[in-house]
Amino acid sequence: MMRRALVTGGASPIGAAVARRLAEDGVHVIIHAHSGAARAAALAAAIVAAGGSAETATFDLADAAASTAAIEALLAAGPIQILVHNAGTHDDAPMAGMSATQWHSVIDVSLNGFFHVAQPLLLPMIGTRWGRIVAMSSISAIMGNRGQANYAAAKAGLTGAVRSLSLECAPRGVTANVVAPGIIESPAITAVMSREQIAKLVPARRAGRPEEVAELVGFLASDRAGYITGQTISINGGLA
Repeated sequence: MMRRALVTGGASPIGAAVARRLAEDGVHVIIHAHSGAARAAALAAAIVAAGGSAETATFDLADAAASTAAIEALLAAGPIQILVHNAGTHDDAPMAGMSATQWHSVIDVSLNGFFHVAQPLLLPMIGTRWGRIVAMSSISAIMGNRGQANYAAAKAGLTGAVRSLSLECAPRGVTANVVAPGIIESPAITAVMSREQIAKLVPARRAGRPEEVAELVGFLASDRAGYITGQTISINGGLA
């Protein structure tokens, strides 16, 4: 039976690359989106056209009730054995000038959103005695970054949550790990950093590619990574 994966934030550059990688590995991919529903639908269609299996799910991760309803509907077709929590949002400001809304909105998507999707998936996943959970953190959670106390807190929180979850799930064939990307090519990075700036900052002298992150996630989500759990793995060109 084909394994099913849920990729949150699946319409983003990294999320899309992860969805393609998993589909190439023979997994049925559920591409989650909220504001990027049209991009998610186009990605699912492209995966299917290439011979893969994909569908979309549109809901607000920050909304507990909406998330529960969406997950229940997805579980009606059977367990989801792979969760890649890639969704996140930025609302940068120095903490001295940060509003409560800015603080809570970022944490609601990355950290509370992880709970909203992971918690209802766990018992059905554990019941299959096989599962893979990968949460996408950030180099900001490790190094900090000016103006990103909210984002760094949310992403660092995933590390503690996943480490604890890994201990709970390890006896049941379910692994849980964190991937922490550094500077990865995207329109957002291109808008704020030149290639020359990146080359000065990153020892590898370039930005990473979404596909490179997806290769790591694909490995962690495979049978080959069954003895790797509770880890935070950085992919950042030597930056930290």
